[in-house]
Amino acid sequence: MAGPITDIAATALLIVDLQNDFIHPDGAYAKGGAASPEAQALPGRLLPLVERFRAQGGLVAATQFTLVPGRGGEPLISPHLKQMRPFLKRGDFLPGGWGHRVVDALQPIDVCVEKIAYSAFYQTRLEWVLRKLGIAHLVFAGIVTNGGVASTVRDAHVRDLDVTVLEDGCAAPTPTMHAEAIAALKPVARIATIAGVLAEMAAP
Repeated sequence: MAGPITDIAATALLIVDLQNDFIHPDGAYAKGGAASPEAQALPGRLLPLVERFRAQGGLVAATQFTLVPGRGGEPLISPHLKQMRPFLKRGDFLPGGWGHRVVDALQPIDVCVEKIAYSAFYQTRLEWVLRKLGIAHLVFAGIVTNGGVASTVRDAHVRDLDVTVLEDGCAAPTPTMHAEAIAALKPVARIATIAGVLAEMAAP
């Protein structure tokens, strides 16, 4: 189980999927009527921690949910996602596109990793990058608590990475789903708050 942050050089703030298409008012989810006010509030809440990580030499990393273009440029969408979000179309979450980009408020990001599933470790270079950079402790923020965050947290745990989850730095479709997901992660992660981690980083 992770403890307080003691080695900032070996610690990364991992921001999960806070992309324009998910949370910007002009993004795909907002246009489809699925934008979450809780998710939209996260960048402003996280900014002081992002700035502290940068100032102290920590790594600011992010995942980017990606819809890979297939034949004719049509996005390859998993059946379960197509059922849940029928409004998704060509150009949404397109690699290199505006909607795919992490929101401006959190830029610049040191390391971005594209992902195609809930877990950011599934068929990605995330683990390779973390090992190369000497990262042993991940501090998680982003969306959604019961989806991409939870899946990536569990995969980090089985890779023997220390994990801290920011309870007030993540969001789910409903407060109940968020609370249940946080409770379910307690066996594999330390649960903390943004203010708590800022205080740890300010300590001598």
